[in-house]
Amino acid sequence: MDAFLPSTLAVAIAEIGDKTQLLTLFLTARFSQRGAIILGILVATLLNHALSAWLGAWLANWIPDGWLPWIIGLSFIAVGLWVLIPDKDDEEGGAVLKYGAFIATCVLFFIAEIGDKTQVATVVLAARYEGLFWVIAGTTLGMMLANVPVAYAGKWMMQKVPLHFARRSACALFVGLGVLTLLSF
Repeated sequence: MDAFLPSTLAVAIAEIGDKTQLLTLFLTARFSQRGAIILGILVATLLNHALSAWLGAWLANWIPDGWLPWIIGLSFIAVGLWVLIPDKDDEEGGAVLKYGAFIATCVLFFIAEIGDKTQVATVVLAARYEGLFWVIAGTTLGMMLANVPVAYAGKWMMQKVPLHFARRSACALFVGLGVLTLLSF
């Protein structure tokens, strides 16, 4: 259970201004079915983060014990520094849009998360904490907390939340988790 709160906060804060929020804006401009978009985000996130968490737990079993705290702690710090770099506004969509809001959202969100900082964070969180379920639940909730409001009030919210503040807060959270990890082992 101690994995749930750090996982939720890390992903929720790291997602502010991320390309998946931009993708949510794009999808809500393209489709009117907010519920289908939100369900698509949930399904894609659950699948992507479950695979990522499993990978993190598997890697934790293969990394020598003396190395694990250093790899995890430094990975948290690296992800923290990574969130300071703004995402590119990639052109999303393509042929998958013809399949409707739910399928398009599932496919595009899953692809957008591959190699993304929140996916890497999920791998690291799962390697750090033993509660795989709580990591997946927390990172998924964090993703939903960051993207569901965008589906309803995205354009307005993006104007109100300063992205530099969100990025610095996410950086501080990840660096703090990295330092705590290094100090706790």
